[in-house]
Amino acid sequence: MSDESTKDPWVRRLQSDDNEAFKEIYRQYHSAVFANIRRLVHPETVAEDLLQEVFLLLWEQRHQLKPEHTVAGWLFTTSFYKASAHLRKAVKENLQPLPDSIQDVPDEGWDAGQEVRLSVMHTAIDLLPPRKKMAFRLCRLEGKTYQEAADELGLTTASVKDYVKTASQFVKQYVLAQSPALMGLCVLEAALYFQG
Repeated sequence: MSDESTKDPWVRRLQSDDNEAFKEIYRQYHSAVFANIRRLVHPETVAEDLLQEVFLLLWEQRHQLKPEHTVAGWLFTTSFYKASAHLRKAVKENLQPLPDSIQDVPDEGWDAGQEVRLSVMHTAIDLLPPRKKMAFRLCRLEGKTYQEAADELGLTTASVKDYVKTASQFVKQYVLAQSPALMGLCVLEAALYFQG
């Protein structure tokens, strides 16, 4: 479906048990993954523990990664679901009611559904116009600031912010349209993550 040039080289290296690739992925993405977790989890020490869990899971599941997906996308999706699972558990422990949208996500076994979510999300991102796609990837998947993305793309910060906002809306709508069973979860994700 996708040629070799569109495949993430990190996936191939991880599947070859390349420890140096794993260390480089951690160096490159740990700040963005941590920021993604902190959107939901406020105690810094808990967020740091979840960060380590995400990267441990990446290593443990390296042979199950799909070459047509990106490590950045996998990290984004996994960190979101790890953080929201922690949030659900914390709220349940405090005996506070939770919206149905977050209770619908199972505490265990979400990894099977993760592949579907990741695939739908990647399809949506691939449908974006090139500049919006790049702005979205840089800011939402790689954790760059609007200014950093603007510098890299040769655009104004306002343009990047607008691209990310409209791209986020498109991705959210596409995921909702393609995966009605995930609608409650995606509404939650939209509220917590896809705000421009």
